[in-house]
Amino acid sequence: MSFTLLALIVLVGLLGPLLAGRESWHLPGVVGELLGGLLVGASGFRLLDSTEPTFTLLANVGFALVMFVVGSHVPLREATIRRAFGRGALGAALVGMVAALAGIGLAALFGTGHAALYGVVIASSSAALVLPIVGSLKLGDTTQLVAQVAIADAVCIVALPLAIDPARALTTGIGAIAVVGAAAILFFVLRSLDRNGLRKRVHRLSERRKFALELRINLLLLFGLAALAQFAQVSVLLAGFLLGLVVAAIGEPQRLARQLFGITEGFFGPLFFVWLGASISLSDLGRHPGMILLGVCLGAAAILSHLAARVISQPVLLGVMAAGQLGVPIAAAALGTQLRLLQPGEDAALLLGALLTIAATTVAASIRARRQHSAVAD
Repeated sequence: MSFTLLALIVLVGLLGPLLAGRESWHLPGVVGELLGGLLVGASGFRLLDSTEPTFTLLANVGFALVMFVVGSHVPLREATIRRAFGRGALGAALVGMVAALAGIGLAALFGTGHAALYGVVIASSSAALVLPIVGSLKLGDTTQLVAQVAIADAVCIVALPLAIDPARALTTGIGAIAVVGAAAILFFVLRSLDRNGLRKRVHRLSERRKFALELRINLLLLFGLAALAQFAQVSVLLAGFLLGLVVAAIGEPQRLARQLFGITEGFFGPLFFVWLGASISLSDLGRHPGMILLGVCLGAAAILSHLAARVISQPVLLGVMAAGQLGVPIAAAALGTQLRLLQPGEDAALLLGALLTIAATTVAASIRARRQHSAVAD
């Protein structure tokens, strides 16, 4: 990794705000960053190698930070969100049941034997994709959507390794429990420090002396929890999201929020989404045409399955938005390839399905934003 490539990554990442800057389009910034990655990565000019160790490490840091920020923005302290978690859990459960049936059907139709894997992928939602869109486009009352996406994301991340490699289910389950347990311990410790006033004293010292202590401490906790996740062979997504929820439950200082926003949205977040786009090799589908149909079916099944929450009165557009996927299909493709469990081209099919859900989420968010804007104007 050289400074030339870093400059290219930052340059490509600017495609995000360039497209999002056109307010009439109502596009989230991550769309441009993903498209930029596709353009210069494995599906385009191959200027960036997503397997380069330093690039991969920085992308993992970005992934953890994105999920940390997303988790910290879940308004757990608001009564409306806490009340919405029940309906969000019900919505996620309804989607999960439909997704399980869809997974069984697709595995039988394509003869892959990966019903459990497809079920988890179809049921998944991406908090890293959906929640930033909700925050940037101001889509009205989305409390149930936020709760449903947060629950589905966390559950599917934990379930994915169990579904893709049942032989290691016990080991993976123990690893996930260890990460969740560590996050719970951090919550009680930090809440105790907050109640006895130590956190406020550290905040005042940091602000007076310009030490950025809160940022340093939270990065230490994030990297420590991510290290535990890696050791336990669990995605850093779970570590980042859980720590974000811990911070949200205690209360995030505005100074820390600004600092996290700066380093995440200014560099590590765009780098992660550019890396994600660069890692997708759509050319693999050309060598295995049958997998194109599998990818389309996976994407369509995800969108249709998430409309099951319409039973509990979730608007159709929010149901489509909830289908947006990132981390779970990427992790499924990477883990399946690493363990040699996928058929040729099946990893690309998983990624194609994810791209279709991203497109559907973007369109649905844009339509809802326009309707919201028109309602306000009237």
